[in-house]
Amino acid sequence: MDTLLRAVADGFLWCMGLIGLNVDLMERYGLRFLDGVWVTLALVGLSILFGALIALPLAVARVEGGKFLSRASFTYSYFFRGTPLLAQTFLVYYGAGQFREQLTDIGLWWFFRDAFNCAVFTFTLNTAAYQSEILRGGIQTLPAGQMEAAQALGLSRFNAYRKVVLPQAIAIGLRPLGNELVLMIKASAIASVITVYDLMGVTRLAFSRSYDMEVYLWAAALYLIMVEIVRRVWDVLERRLNRHLLLSR
Repeated sequence: MDTLLRAVADGFLWCMGLIGLNVDLMERYGLRFLDGVWVTLALVGLSILFGALIALPLAVARVEGGKFLSRASFTYSYFFRGTPLLAQTFLVYYGAGQFREQLTDIGLWWFFRDAFNCAVFTFTLNTAAYQSEILRGGIQTLPAGQMEAAQALGLSRFNAYRKVVLPQAIAIGLRPLGNELVLMIKASAIASVITVYDLMGVTRLAFSRSYDMEVYLWAAALYLIMVEIVRRVWDVLERRLNRHLLLSR
């Protein structure tokens, strides 16, 4: 892995030299930038994955949960979509310190004392709210006859959701889910304010030592590369999963 990172860094340095950027600066911080990219990808990937696991029951609760569960799900979504992610991150990271004794007593302080864990926890709760709304919209877009047909075939309501409704809702919401992933990649820069050395955290460190604004140009380029890769991968997924919709147009 170290050899691969060094090869990537050397190639990047060569490209930087060709376009007249500061190669010496990249030699000092190039590997740190690549480490920051991996931290960013880990942060976003874990948050999106865990957020999806929370979003599924939240979306179903909005549609099928009755008066209490539906309102509880709406309140959760309303709070996390209506407040800034930065404020939520501060609440978790600095707020956890206010309850150190209680968290230690229940064995959770080891988790909340780590800035990366706090960032993953906060981002998970935030993206779960957005993903749940996307899935809810996908579920409610489907004709009611889908559920009736599934139950007529002998499927329970749970299996009807698992095999019929949710796969179609995810396919319908694939594009906005991709947009949410892109937004999370860009929003992950917030983690740097609580000492997580993601891409933006490494950029701030490099600038504090070099006072060269060029490092922010590198950061912007790397974020753009990540977003472009996601966009292209998502286009392929959408064409494959929704090809039946494209053929019917």
